[in-house]
Amino acid sequence: MIDFKISILISTKNRCDDLLLTLQNIKHLFSESVSCVVFDDGSTDATFDKVKSNFPEVVLLKNQTSKGYIYCRNSMLNNSDADFAISLDDDAHFLTKNPIEIITNHFANNPNCGLIAARIYWNKTAPENNTNDEIPKNVKSYVGCGHVWRLKAWHTIPNYPEWFQFYGEENFASFQLFKTKWEVHYVPELLVQHRVNLKERTKSNKDFAFRYRRSIRADWYTYFLFYPLSKIPRKLAYSIWMQCKTKIFKGDFKVINPLLLAIFDLIRSFPKLIKHRNALTTEEYQAYGKLNDAKIYWKP
Repeated sequence: MIDFKISILISTKNRCDDLLLTLQNIKHLFSESVSCVVFDDGSTDATFDKVKSNFPEVVLLKNQTSKGYIYCRNSMLNNSDADFAISLDDDAHFLTKNPIEIITNHFANNPNCGLIAARIYWNKTAPENNTNDEIPKNVKSYVGCGHVWRLKAWHTIPNYPEWFQFYGEENFASFQLFKTKWEVHYVPELLVQHRVNLKERTKSNKDFAFRYRRSIRADWYTYFLFYPLSKIPRKLAYSIWMQCKTKIFKGDFKVINPLLLAIFDLIRSFPKLIKHRNALTTEEYQAYGKLNDAKIYWKP
């Protein structure tokens, strides 16, 4: 018997086939205690109608024009009346057979846990062997494509910053959770398949510059939002130097333009960074540094 109310939250835009496969793979979880909400962010591929027709039990929301992935995530979390909210990408689903039981048991047994980070397998095909001998750990951050919020914890921190524009918002939330004494737990028993082929995300892909720019500037935003002032100059200089040393100086000139644009983004965002700054104390910074790194990828 489930004593908690759970909602599965999925944001999507123009990836109807991926979404329908995800819903097909998780529909056995739907029940009176487990609902599913899909937020269609202005799709033009008939996503809304197809989901409504094939999965009438799913709660559907829709933006007539796109407002962004982070807007949708904030909206669903803020308006949920569930105890726990499972956040999945539209191309991700559980491989674990009993995810609901794992989630509820872990939250019940760990009252300081504000968020569960799943073990993520990145591939378009499922692994032949799912076994894993890792144990739950308190970690620094989590992966957006598969995690679970304790809604009580979510309501104690600021919303995901929409101006991050899809990269780094999980680190933002993790620092905010740390500041409010909540923990992020990596729970490897909870396995999610993110149906993405990482090898296809190479520098030849048309979205490489976009992803590189957003990724590196998100790290810099984090420095200015949460790091003690004395730590920022060295961290920023080291980050830029490593991009030059490991990429540009070795002939990888494709990173130059997005790197310069990321620097411009950082300068332009200074007013927001100052306004939302919530810096760790020296003691907090040291304690945060001792946490386990986020578990981004799992390989059998």
